[in-house]
Amino acid sequence: MADTTPVTASTTASTTELKTAADKLGEQRAALRLRHSQRLTALMEARRDLRGVHALADFVDDSVRWSA
Repeated sequence: MADTTPVTASTTASTTELKTAADKLGEQRAALRLRHSQRLTALMEARRDLRGVHALADFVDDSVRWSA
């Protein structure tokens, strides 16, 4: 059965709050991605013997170096 509740200002506020929460989550993910990339690059620089062990780690390390 369909919901017959009329759309009100409170529904609009909830939508705005969801967009704000989504924006905050996106910012947190970007910050986390940056932190992981920085730490991975530092690790790969400190431990040259890890090169070639994990393809994704090598890819991220190379990507960061080429974009710097």
